Amino acid sequence: MDIRRSTVRPTLSRTIESMRSIVYSSTGSSDVLRLVERAIPEPGPGQVRVRMLVSGVNPTDWKRRVAQTGPSDLAGDVVPNQDGAGVVDALGGGITGLAVGDRVWIYLAQHESPEGTAQEFTVVDAVKAVPLPDSVSFDVGASLGVPAMTAHRALTVHEDGPARLAPGALVGRMVLVTGGAGAVGHAAIQLAKWAGATVIATVSSEGKGALARAAGADHVIDYTTGDPAAGIRSLAPDGVDIVVDVDIIRNVELVGAVLATRGSVAIYANSGDAATIPMRAFMGLNARLQYVLLYTVGHAALAAAAADVTAAAAAGALEVGDEHGLPLTRFALADTAAAHDAVEGGAVGKVLIDVAS
Repeated sequence: MDIRRSTVRPTLSRTIESMRSIVYSSTGSSDVLRLVERAIPEPGPGQVRVRMLVSGVNPTDWKRRVAQTGPSDLAGDVVPNQDGAGVVDALGGGITGLAVGDRVWIYLAQHESPEGTAQEFTVVDAVKAVPLPDSVSFDVGASLGVPAMTAHRALTVHEDGPARLAPGALVGRMVLVTGGAGAVGHAAIQLAKWAGATVIATVSSEGKGALARAAGADHVIDYTTGDPAAGIRSLAPDGVDIVVDVDIIRNVELVGAVLATRGSVAIYANSGDAATIPMRAFMGLNARLQYVLLYTVGHAALAAAAADVTAAAAAGALEVGDEHGLPLTRFALADTAAAHDAVEGGAVGKVLIDVAS
């Protein structure tokens, strides 16, 4: 039986005293990652220990490892990876709403902590261990976190709302997802469709277009050919209400040409440090340019995203795999360095690490 797909709650017993962990004690290339045996940690007050089954890898994980988005001076061993899914193994004091044996998905494990998800057991604040519905696979659970919560924030920053996502929340809205074949783009398409929006995705190839369509995009535009702005305007004559943007530096002219009056542009990634903004165009539209970074988005936004993302997953709206537009590439825990390299190299789809044997 494949535990990643099982809805059975495993019976857990503590018969071992050490665990396998991937750690790094200095920043740098993936060569700094090493597999070690460590003592199994104990949860403190307000914390839970989770037996990890699947760890998800995101661009932020390798960027943190090379000190691009994290500290360059490390005080000790650091375990990589923010996202994952597994089973609650032990509770610290003061925990309500979770029990040993509960299936959970984890987000931002390594934020403000050296303990990520690339290990057999990890301890996180209980708020970061979200109940995973029995109908949702551990693969989906490990793929939520950074991508889905980023997408949720991007879809809820419009001045006129909605602040939360649910079926019907985005009815009548036109949503443009640039980079529709990426993990965040994929989640944005799925969440927007679940909430009732009409979704246009831009891609750079026919193959990526097929992935965006499989995710649920209503329309796909190849931005490498023809006039993508004209193509989008033909689909949305009044402009798009919400843009979920992967690279504002390269996309700023396109976005300015297709944005609706009072539209919002959620910027969650970049390809450099400076962009030339067409001020008159955006000012004339009363546009909102909203930067999106989960690390500083605030507890209220994270809690809202966790709740809505879980509801969407329970409804079957956030599935992964080839048939849903997000191919999975798997690695063993010992091959975490190769998993990081795959993400850094631009692997299409989602990279997962099978922590449990």
